[in-house]
Amino acid sequence: MTTLVRPDNAGRSIGSAADVDAWISARGPHEAREPFTFVVDVAGVLRLAPRRSEHVVCAGGGEVLSAGEIAFRSDAGRWVADEIGNQSTGYCPDPGSWPAVADALTLAGIAHPGGFTHEVVFRRCPSCRQLDIVRDRHYVCAVCDEALPHTWNVDGGRLPRPREGCLDVRDFRAAPGPGPHDT
Repeated sequence: MTTLVRPDNAGRSIGSAADVDAWISARGPHEAREPFTFVVDVAGVLRLAPRRSEHVVCAGGGEVLSAGEIAFRSDAGRWVADEIGNQSTGYCPDPGSWPAVADALTLAGIAHPGGFTHEVVFRRCPSCRQLDIVRDRHYVCAVCDEALPHTWNVDGGRLPRPREGCLDVRDFRAAPGPGPHDT
């Protein structure tokens, strides 16, 4: 995968509804019905790639404000992002990254639901360093049964300092040490 992670191989920048139209039109009919991989880069631009693409590849290896999967539908000739989730094990964005997604979609003139339709809560176990997905608000590591923090701690150094009013992920960095997804 490291040969794919290059700025010149990043996902397609989406700055307008016309860009979404061009992107979806270029997909085959089967792919056009699936959600796409997305990132919001540090400039606040939405980038799209085919669904099975890695988020880090979509971002060209750069930092992001958010990442996940997104699906579009046409409503009266206008594109609407109707399903959006933050599932990305490459970046593990907190649900608090939604404002960056909303801003990027609004800037591009794309209607959206006002929040993630599928939220994933990621935490890194402070004891064994395992990356966990918190299910049903059960903040316990799936590997070692240790308690997981209730505040986001998965940064890994790839998410920038958020805008004022957003969660500052750098304040919640996990202790140094490799985890299963660190390279």
